[in-house]
This record gives sequence, structure tokens and C-alpha cells, in this order.
Amino acid sequence: AGCKKDEPKSTRWDDAAAALETAPTSSATTVPTGTFNKFFPKDGEGGYARTFTADKEGYAEARLQKGTDTITLTVSDANQNPDAKTKFASATEKIDEFPVTTLGNNQTTVLVKDRYLVKASSKTVDHEARKAMLAKFDLKGLAE
Repeated sequence: AGCKKDEPKSTRWDDAAAALETAPTSSATTVPTGTFNKFFPKDGEGGYARTFTADKEGYAEARLQKGTDTITLTVSDANQNPDAKTKFASATEKIDEFPVTTLGNNQTTVLVKDRYLVKASSKTVDHEARKAMLAKFDLKGLAE
């Protein structure tokens, strides 16, 4: 038995090209730099001074300071880390209609539109205070 010349045989290069054709392009799923900043709580909200500390494609971060209390707020595109969304399936708390989880004693995170992770981290304020600050984030605006 020999090889049939008429039968097309795919190569690893053909397979790779086919995979690229069906993969989503990064430009379709990436959130441009600067997009998230408008959703953060306003400077002075709740007596906290806001300073943006990071802003890049798919991610933004601001530090809120009031006296000795510091809260770091971040928003990121969970499409860049799909596994991060799985922990919200069993969430029992919500802010508006969005599920909330905690990690340890210092992080509270809300999942918006099954895509955006909005996180408040602090060693000086408790879960309820972090949750209250997350509620000041424009979550509904982010969901649109």
C-alpha cells in the first residue's frame, strides 16, 4: 500500500494558518488606553484624593488616599484572563446586578458585564468600605 497522490494532506503550516483565521483579532477584544479612566470615582469622592497610577491597553489603576487610608482601584479586561471570571459563579454578594467576590482580607472585586474586573485593594479599610468605594465606580457606564 502506498500513499495516494490525489489526497490533499494538511501540514502543520496549513493547520496554523487555519487556526489564525478563526482566532479573534486582538484589536477586536482589546480596550484602548484611557478608556477606563472616566468610570473611576471622581477626585475628592468620599474625601479621597484620587491619583491615576497606571493606564495601558485593557487596564487602569488609581490610588485613593484619605489620611492614612489608601485604596487601590483597578479595572481590567477579563477577556485577557478568562480564568479570572470563574470565581464569580458562586458569588453571593452583588453591587447593583454585578457579582462581588473577596480575596483574603484585602481585596474586593466586582465582575461587570461578564468581562470587566473592577477591584478595590486596601490593607487599611475593610470589605464593606471597599465595596462602598466600588459602588461609587460607574459600573453601569462600564457595562454599556
